[in-house]
Amino acid sequence: MVTYRSPREWERMREAGRVVARILAGTREAAEPGLPLAELDAVAGRILKENGATSPFLHYKPSWAPVPYPANICVSVNDVVVHGIPDGRVLKDGDLVSVDCGATVDGYCGDAAVSFFVGTEDEAGRTLLDVTEQALRRAIAAAVPGNRMGDIASAVERTARKAGFGIMRGCGGHGIGTEMHEDPPVPNVGKAGKGMPLREGLTIAIEPMFHEGGSDDSRTLADGWSIATTDGSRAAHFEHTIAITGDGPMILTAL
Repeated sequence: MVTYRSPREWERMREAGRVVARILAGTREAAEPGLPLAELDAVAGRILKENGATSPFLHYKPSWAPVPYPANICVSVNDVVVHGIPDGRVLKDGDLVSVDCGATVDGYCGDAAVSFFVGTEDEAGRTLLDVTEQALRRAIAAAVPGNRMGDIASAVERTARKAGFGIMRGCGGHGIGTEMHEDPPVPNVGKAGKGMPLREGLTIAIEPMFHEGGSDDSRTLADGWSIATTDGSRAAHFEHTIAITGDGPMILTAL
């Protein structure tokens, strides 16, 4: 069932979204060669506590997961697309890192992700990041009353295909509000003008996930959570929570 939120609820989600934005900024600033991934999770934990928030990721267990998720955030490195567990592995110079973060404040959720380099970056990787972020911007711009879900999906897909990048099959965005994952699904592949009509009050997370190698295929790693490209190529992930309003899309996960 799709729930439409009021402007008052947007503001409550905006408070959670600000915490998410602070965590993404704080973990990006902390990321440096030699740092264990678990330290990024500790940074997130401190920011959550300082802001009276909790992580909807911690102990989350969807039906497909073998165990509850063990951390506050997801940290995915290089070929890991999404759901990477921040453990004792250390960051290296040149790593491409994606941090996916949620926060719950007073019963309302925010969810966003960002990808960046640790230290040295290369031109091909920079293009991957720029194109994936561009896809997010284009998808957000399509999230207006009168359009359809396919307009969002098509904006993501067309951007990836033009650049020769793959799109992780079977994963995409989602509705969000008092739960982190709500209806409707927000696909990254689709046809413009098709799908569910977009109405004012819909709150969704849009999250393109692109594979540098061009394949859409992925595999789940031994931990049961981390999903990586099958060809070993790098991946990028950008995400914002937005509200669809009569004045255009409102980003709820920005400072």
